Amino acid sequence: MKLHLHLFAIILAGFMSFAHAEPESGVGNKPNLGIFADPIAQFAAPGEEAVGDLLLQAMSLMGVAYRFGGSSPETGLDCSGFIQYVFRKSLRVNLPRTSAEMARAGRVIERDELAPGDLVFYNTRGFQYSHVGLYLGGNKFIHSPRTGKSVEVVNMTNSYWSQRFNGARRVNRGGSEWKEPVTVRANDRPPAEKKVAEKKTADKKSADKPVAEKKSRSSTRAELRKAAREQEAERKPASRKKSEQNTRKKKKPD
Repeated sequence: MKLHLHLFAIILAGFMSFAHAEPESGVGNKPNLGIFADPIAQFAAPGEEAVGDLLLQAMSLMGVAYRFGGSSPETGLDCSGFIQYVFRKSLRVNLPRTSAEMARAGRVIERDELAPGDLVFYNTRGFQYSHVGLYLGGNKFIHSPRTGKSVEVVNMTNSYWSQRFNGARRVNRGGSEWKEPVTVRANDRPPAEKKVAEKKTADKKSADKPVAEKKSRSSTRAELRKAAREQEAERKPASRKKSEQNTRKKKKPD
């Protein structure tokens, strides 16, 4: 097992030396390279081998071209297609297809809890959880960025990425059997998305209330009109009978 870990560390270090990262500036942006000396040491079996396989599979796709909607290295990968392919190929875990759906899988973790193999999410298209990457450690993550670029490693402390960070998730990496797609529960939505859903529900109830009151008033008016017609119908026969009696009295000879 120790030999496996050391080999993995050497291979990963080789990949990182050629990785294309966002420019760094300032002392605060220096990555913690110490974690790459043994990037999976903090995980206990069976997780340690799972994370190692996951990261190796991701790094093997360096240079694969981005393609919107792409889900295969042969034809290109978009951000969620890249993540889905890596998890399915290395761990036999079948994640949802879109980054927004992936943001509901696994469990929420804080930024200071990030560990290699976690999913990191960003707002890059004007809405939350529109981009996803795989955390490598040392403030680095690997992703398939956009049209015209290819799978690359970037620094999440770069101003562009730090301003667009939406949160992180940790997906279960244990087990060797093929798993069904992660089931997304309504109460497992990301906090921001859950607040939006609650507001929409409240707005809908508020909008429906005047409509219900209007329908109730309309129903009451209809019932009153019906009652008035019934009363009018009852009055007419009595009035007609009285009129006929008066007519007969007038015709009776003196």
